[in-house]
Amino acid sequence: MFITLEGPEGSGKTSQMPRLASRLQKEGYSVLTTREPGGTSIGDQIRGVLFDLGNTDMHPRSEILLFQASRAQLVEQLIRPALRKDKVVLCDRYADSTLAYQGYGHRLDLEQLSKIVNFATGGLKPDLTLFLDVDVEEGLKRRDSGGDWNRLDDYDPEFHRRVYAGYQELIKAEPARWVVVDAAQSPNQVAEAIQQIVLERLKQAA
Repeated sequence: MFITLEGPEGSGKTSQMPRLASRLQKEGYSVLTTREPGGTSIGDQIRGVLFDLGNTDMHPRSEILLFQASRAQLVEQLIRPALRKDKVVLCDRYADSTLAYQGYGHRLDLEQLSKIVNFATGGLKPDLTLFLDVDVEEGLKRRDSGGDWNRLDDYDPEFHRRVYAGYQELIKAEPARWVVVDAAQSPNQVAEAIQQIVLERLKQAA
């Protein structure tokens, strides 16, 4: 099963990933964890360019294509081979982030974006996507206090509000794939909610 975690900045996806992976491994599942952008040597180099605060003049189209280059490498080098071995793949962000950030955030053409994303992924979609839901301003405060501020975090709050609204549209379009988790809860409560959702889906798919 291919499972992705999505959400606004500061929603806690990255800190929840290892907890989810550990729980699944204890339950006997073979798990691959990865992230976007990055996950491979090539992808991590692209991640450095995308997140560098010095690259403030990067055009949105350049941003899109760099994300897709990293994604294409990740899908072919890691995700597809892991799925062929019946592993559970957990990915911190995936294609929905492009539609939310570059589509709704930058207000670019969603139809064109979907075609570019489909080309980069070879049509691979997640089986389950968890949306960690947190207020935009609260999420940005968490990011700012975490000391890992990057170029995308640095976009104005209105951009991030458009991203959040975009996620709501994506969830409405494919409700069977998405599950919303209240990320304003304590980390332990969020972890328990996520783990129960994933374990239930895995049992259903068995």
